[in-house]
Amino acid sequence: MVADDTPKRAAIELRGVTKAFVVESQRVEALHDVSLRIERGSCVAVTGRSGAGKSTLLHIIGTLDRPSQGSVMIGGVDVSRLSDQVTSKFRNEKLGFVFQSSNLLPEFTALENVMMPGVISGVRGSGARKRAARLLDAVGLGARANHRPAELSGGEQQRVAIARALFMEPEVLLADEPTGNLDKNTSLAIQDLLIDLAARHNTTMILVTHDQQLAERMPSRIVMEDGRVLSGTGVAL
Repeated sequence: MVADDTPKRAAIELRGVTKAFVVESQRVEALHDVSLRIERGSCVAVTGRSGAGKSTLLHIIGTLDRPSQGSVMIGGVDVSRLSDQVTSKFRNEKLGFVFQSSNLLPEFTALENVMMPGVISGVRGSGARKRAARLLDAVGLGARANHRPAELSGGEQQRVAIARALFMEPEVLLADEPTGNLDKNTSLAIQDLLIDLAARHNTTMILVTHDQQLAERMPSRIVMEDGRVLSGTGVAL
């Protein structure tokens, strides 16, 4: 048998990415010439002081913002060159997001909130409801499917947000301080859930955190300072 020497396609690849803003007529770089490669199925913690560029990096990878220079490849697609309309479709279908706040829609039930990415992309009907119900079961909230966010605890709301993020079976899951508003025990439970679900779905996960204990649980890590990647473990720089 002949060995396959074809390079594997990275889940995420940034090439010379710079993000600059103009503040009071001064050019400020939130990211400076960042290049990195993250393989499919990796779980990566992004750490650093406040203002280091962590959230900006996540927003660039998540197509919520565009780089001033450089390219962003996700699954072999240069998302930095897509039109706004195509970018929105790509984001909904290929990327999942979990933020510090669950951002659930208060007028909808947990089940309906989980289904929302499918509603946006046209995935509806009984199949969508069954998929949402399975995900709620997976996060331990099957019995709370018909409860609205106000009837759920903070930890339960984050579990719903995680289920929603996985509804479209995304290639990449992006989490920005997902346990920052939770008590220690609930935080640990959410950490366990994120790590377990990412592994089971073979989802590439990038997680921004100030929690050093959480960062150390991740097999790969990136340390940032002043918009630059200082070091990386388990990623190619």
